[in-house]
Amino acid sequence: MLIALAAVSWGTSGSVMLALEQRAAASPLLVGAARLWVAAALLLGAAATRGRLTVAPADRWRCVTMGACMAGYQAAYFSAVTLGGIVIAALIAICSAPLVIAALAPWWLGERLTPRVRAALGLGVVGTGLLVVVPHDGPDVSPHFLVGALLALAAGLAYALFVLTAKASLARSAPLSLTALAFAAGAVLLTPVLLWTEAPLRQLALGWPWLLYLGGVATAGAYAIYAVGLRRVPATVAGVTTLLEPLTATILGAALFGERLGAGGGVGALLLVSALGLLIVDRS
Repeated sequence: MLIALAAVSWGTSGSVMLALEQRAAASPLLVGAARLWVAAALLLGAAATRGRLTVAPADRWRCVTMGACMAGYQAAYFSAVTLGGIVIAALIAICSAPLVIAALAPWWLGERLTPRVRAALGLGVVGTGLLVVVPHDGPDVSPHFLVGALLALAAGLAYALFVLTAKASLARSAPLSLTALAFAAGAVLLTPVLLWTEAPLRQLALGWPWLLYLGGVATAGAYAIYAVGLRRVPATVAGVTTLLEPLTATILGAALFGERLGAGGGVGALLLVSALGLLIVDRS
C-alpha cells in the first residue's frame, strides 16, 4: 500500500509540470534539479532530526549509485519528452523499468519470479501501454524521435537500477537515511544542467509553490514511504505496483484537462487493477 501511494503521488507530477510550463515557463531540466534539491533538504532534515543520518559502510557507495541513477533518470526522461514526445517517453520509460527489474532481480537479489508475478508483470505492461497510447493521438515522428526513444529507455534503466540498488541496501540501512543521502547525491550530480537553462532564478521565483509540492510531496514524501514499502516486498512486485503512476496521470488528465480515456484506456486501467490484484493474492 505504501508503494501504491507513492506511485499515485508520482502520477500527479505531470499535471504540476503543465502548470509550471504555463505559469513559469519552467525548463524540464530545472524542474528535475529543483525537485531533487527540495527533496534532499527535507529528507536530510528529517533524518538528522531522528539522529539516523548514517548508513552501513557497505552501502555508502550505493547511495552515490542511487543518486546517479536518480539524476540520470531526471535528465534522460525530461530530455526524452522534449525530443520524442510525452507519449513515447512515458510508454518506454514506465514500461521498461519493471521489465528490467524482473529480468535482473533473480540474478541481483536472488528473488524468485512466481507465475502470478509473471502474469502481473505482463498485464501491467500491456495495461500501461493502453493507458499511455490509446487516449492520445499518434506521436509526431521527427528526426529526433530515435534519440528521444533511446533516452526514454535510458530513463527506465536508470530507475530500475535505482530500485535494485535500494532493495539491496535496505537489508542493512534505514530507509530514511538511505533515501536522504541518495537524493542529496543526485541533487549535486544534476545541478550542472542548470548551465543549459535560461534564466533559472526567474523560473524558480515564478514556480516555487509547484516546485515545493514536487520536491516535498511527490518526491521526498513519496520516495520515503516507497523505501519503507520496498523493504518489505520483492523489487519485482514494487516495480509492477508503480505502474499505478500512469493510471493516476491518465485519470487526472481526463478530469482536469479534458483528455478522453476511451475504451482502450478503460481496458488498460482494468488490466492494471488486475495486475495489482494478482500481486496481493501472491503475497497473501
